Amino acid sequence: MDRSQLGELTIEQFHARLRTDELTVDAVVRAYLDRIQALDRSGPALNAVVTTNDEAMGRARRLDAALADEGFVGPLHGVPVLVKDQAMTAGLRTTFGSAAFADYVPDTSATIVDRLESAGAVILGKTNLPDFAAGFVGYSSAGGQTRNPYDRSRDSGGSSAGTGAGIAANLGLVGIGEDTGGSIRVPASFCNLFGLRVTTGLISRAGMSPLVAEQDTPGPMCRTVDDLARVLDVIVGFDPADEATAVHSEWTADGSFVDAVDGASLDGARIGVLREAFGDSDETRVTAVNETVESALVEIEAAGATLVDPVEIDGLEQFIDDTSLYGLVAKRDLNAFFNELSDPPVDAFEDIYEQGAYHEALEHVQTIADAPADPTGDREYWWRLARQAAFRRRIEYTLVDHDLDALAFPDVQVVPPVADDYHTGEITRADVPTNTFIASQSGCPAISMPAGFTDEGLPVGIELLGAPLADRRLVELAAAYESATEPRRSPALE
Repeated sequence: MDRSQLGELTIEQFHARLRTDELTVDAVVRAYLDRIQALDRSGPALNAVVTTNDEAMGRARRLDAALADEGFVGPLHGVPVLVKDQAMTAGLRTTFGSAAFADYVPDTSATIVDRLESAGAVILGKTNLPDFAAGFVGYSSAGGQTRNPYDRSRDSGGSSAGTGAGIAANLGLVGIGEDTGGSIRVPASFCNLFGLRVTTGLISRAGMSPLVAEQDTPGPMCRTVDDLARVLDVIVGFDPADEATAVHSEWTADGSFVDAVDGASLDGARIGVLREAFGDSDETRVTAVNETVESALVEIEAAGATLVDPVEIDGLEQFIDDTSLYGLVAKRDLNAFFNELSDPPVDAFEDIYEQGAYHEALEHVQTIADAPADPTGDREYWWRLARQAAFRRRIEYTLVDHDLDALAFPDVQVVPPVADDYHTGEITRADVPTNTFIASQSGCPAISMPAGFTDEGLPVGIELLGAPLADRRLVELAAAYESATEPRRSPALE
């Protein structure tokens, strides 16, 4: 199979062609690896994949043999997955985006990796992220700059930068990202993908480097909602190694995520438009986003949904300010993680900071360095946790008060920025306002959907935010939106 024949392959298409012997896992894995070599290592040189898996071809051949002997080994049989290099992979280099871990090879895998492999997936490679996921940008001290496949002068978004660019460019079939403050949804927005931040705790974080343990969650990033649902059905679940997954005792969803996709409709759905989350500048980079999101809202309404416009979250801006934990917990959480690793190259984040083993343009590194070793003695920490709970209640109240299924708004208020402007200091994090903190700092689920493209051809994302544990409903709404609008467009790279 030639790499150009992969197209926008889906799991359903792949499995159908495996059953008829039209494809093999070996051929598809080989084609993706060839595509990585041609488009990521050379050619457009996207630099999304930092490490390819030398064992991928061997696993592909074993899965082909298993299929011939006994059928599919699981629901993701042979599916090539790109995994954010924040998740440990046994026997495969795991950098966490840091030059200090450039040669680190763990002896255990993250729970999410184990679940993917148990379902039959092939870990194709690891994707770039800013050092320890500390930023909404696409560069790191270990992997360098990841470029946006729709405009290689632009940033791909972060921190799941490589997964976003890699899946958008068809370098893998599906991808895994991680979201602390928006790290799945920002690159999904910038790269024309569907990306879900689940209710905190639905997916185990065990074996993944943390940033803010109270908010961290891995999740899928895919070109279609059906692929997203198939991955979710494998990775969502209780894990004794992560106490946050005890939230599953409250999970009452009727049916699987794939069931939610089948026959999904926007008829009867009520979507609140959170106008205060739209940018209000006359700058082209803001108005281009607003216009694209407005067009998507028109399509949502035309497909049968009722738009409640506008809806407000009382005190939204103050809640976002009050519920930020980055400057309090990041050092604690990273140091606790390092302490659990087998033979790590550093003992604490202080070692990394003192060695300068981080990308100099990452603003969050200084925030981590200045954080206390233990925030629990600080009354501000407990106050901010209490404010997160209050924020969650305010969002739930808003949804119930207006009888809404979800709130809608842009993921990011501006178009993907020029990547070099971060390095020159032309722009800073403050110049790229994101709305993804709303879900992250309240513990609510949210899905980024492709809203369309600006006149310059830059992707824009629209976010749907729901109440805690409304994840399945969000996937259903996204599937209906996708069916009505077909918003996915492959980048022109060959």
